[in-house]
Formats: sequence, structure tokens, C-alpha cells
Amino acid sequence: MLKRFFIICSGADTQILENCSTGEQNKYAGIGATVFFTAVMAFIAAGYALYTVFDTIFTAIFFGLIWGLLIFNLDRYIVSTIKKTGSTFDEFIQATPRIILAVIIAIVIAKPLELKIFEKEINQVLLEEKNAMTMANQNQIAEQFTPEIETLNTEIAGLQNDIKLKENEVNSLYNTYIAEAEGTAGTELLGKGPVYKEKREKHDAALANLQTLKAENEAKIKAAETKITELKGDYNDKVLSTQPIISNFDGLMARINALDKLPWLPSFFIFLLFLAIETSPIFAKLISPRGAYDYKLQDEEETLKHVILQNKHQRAALLHTENALNDSVYSDITEDQELYAYKNKKARELLQLQADTFYKKQKSIL
Repeated sequence: MLKRFFIICSGADTQILENCSTGEQNKYAGIGATVFFTAVMAFIAAGYALYTVFDTIFTAIFFGLIWGLLIFNLDRYIVSTIKKTGSTFDEFIQATPRIILAVIIAIVIAKPLELKIFEKEINQVLLEEKNAMTMANQNQIAEQFTPEIETLNTEIAGLQNDIKLKENEVNSLYNTYIAEAEGTAGTELLGKGPVYKEKREKHDAALANLQTLKAENEAKIKAAETKITELKGDYNDKVLSTQPIISNFDGLMARINALDKLPWLPSFFIFLLFLAIETSPIFAKLISPRGAYDYKLQDEEETLKHVILQNKHQRAALLHTENALNDSVYSDITEDQELYAYKNKKARELLQLQADTFYKKQKSIL
């Protein structure tokens, strides 16, 4: 039962193979088994690839099964259409397009399995890329907020510097009027005279200006600090909102790109393995000598071809004979006097009828 199933998978004519040797049947059963298991590998590869895309196991199984059946049908067609003609060159020319198609199928099948085999290494590459993308994303977002934050910090520093300069001025005036009162500077007269009062009033006025400046600048500083806090909050919110995009950067294309960054030799050997599996039925038929099945299949096809050509020739001869007979019959009829007299009589009646009709029409017009 299993042997018959694999023979069906090979695309061979089961009726012809039934009359061939066991060895011939085993050869095509082996070819069919290769076709079948290639389709199974295609189903697994496509299922995994689609699972990375849809992240749903039932969808991946459904479309993976369709892909496996498609590959099975293509492989079966490729193998079954290679005919053993006895000429190696003709057989190779015949198989060349099929070999190219087999190479394409091998690439499509091998790539998803490579992704699964090297999954841990690919995850490491993706992690490094995600970290780099996270840093780049944070820097790009920071470029949107940093100039304004720096402007606000500069403004705060300027306001604080104004307060400090005013404080230095007030302290200087304080020291001046104290020194005047102690007689250590200025007029060097001990006591609180007119000069002292003048310097004290200047100090008090500067102190009042300092208090007003402090109140105004502290309000501006507080507003600027609040704005900075808001900008930092907006920055953090934007980083958090864009991070999931980076975290989900592990789709099929990202994994393929990550695979390309790994050493190429292991992937190349896996590709060669599937290429050998995919092309083995084709080369098995090309290399193997013509067997009983090939001779019987050729005999059946040539017999059918000869029958079709013979029928075509017979139809052409029958048509030629029919035409010759018809020509002879009508040639004899042209010499029949009785038929001539009958047609002559009817022609006269027709002409008389036309003349009478014309006469009546002309008469009605007049």
C-alpha cells in the first residue's frame, strides 16, 4: 500500500509499472518518496515562516498545508514530465528548466528552516539591533526637545545671575554705609552723618529693588522649570509610545536580514542539503539507464501517435474521395437534357412573371 502510494507520488503510470519488474517499481517508489518528503519539509518550512508573520498556529498550519500541496504538485509534475529518450544531451536540455525551478523551490524551502535552526543566534542579532535602535530613537526624540530645554536652562541661569549681581550690589552698598558709620572709609568721620544717611538710603533702595527682582525672577524661574518638566514628560511619553514598535521588530524580513549577518557557510550547507533533496529525483531519472517502464511508456505513446496519424490520413483520403465523387456526379448532371429542359421552362416562367409584374406596376403609376 505504501509502495503504491509513493509510486503515485512519482507521477508514473501505475498500469504500466504493474507489468514491470520489482526493481523498476522500487526505483519509482523511491522517487515518489523523495517528492513526498520534500513536500512535507515544505509544509513545515512554510508553516514556521507564516507563524512568524501571523503568530497564529491554525492560520500557519492551513496556509502551510496549501504550500506543501503546491510544492508536491510541482515536484510531481517536474519528475513525471522528464522522458528518457536515450540521448543524454536531449534529456539534459529537457531537464534544464525543471532544474532551475527545483533550485528556486529549494531556496524557498530552506530559508524558513534556516531561520528556525539558527533562531537563538538570530535573536541575539535582533537584540543588538533593537538596543541600537532604542538608543537612536531616544536620541532622535531628544533632538526635538533638547534645544527648547537648553534655551529654558539658559534663561533660568540668566535670571539667577541677575539676582546674584543685584545681591552683590546690595552687599557692596551695605559695606559702604557701615564703613561710613564706623569712620573707616568715605569721610572717615565716626557717626551717622548726612553722608551715612545718603548711602543708607541708596542701599535700602537697592535692597527693595533686589526683593522685587527676586520675586519676579523666581516666578519666571518656576514657570521655566515647570515647562522643562512638561517637556521631559512629553519626551518620556514619546519614548514609551515608540518603544513597542522597536520591541516588535522581529518579523520575517527582520529575521532574514539578521540571518544574513551570521556566517554564511552553515546556511549554505543547509541550502545545499535541500537543493540535493529537491533535485535528486530529477538527476535520478537522468542518470539511471532506460528501464522496462521507459520502453513500455515509449511504445504506448508511439502506438497512440501512429494511430492518431493513421486516422488523420484516413480522414484526408475520405475527404479527397468524397470531393472526387461529388465532382463526377455534378459533371454528369450538366449533360442531362431532361434536367436542362425543366430548368429552361422554369426560367421562362420566371421571366414572364417578372415582365407581368413590371407592367402592372408601371400602369398603376400612370
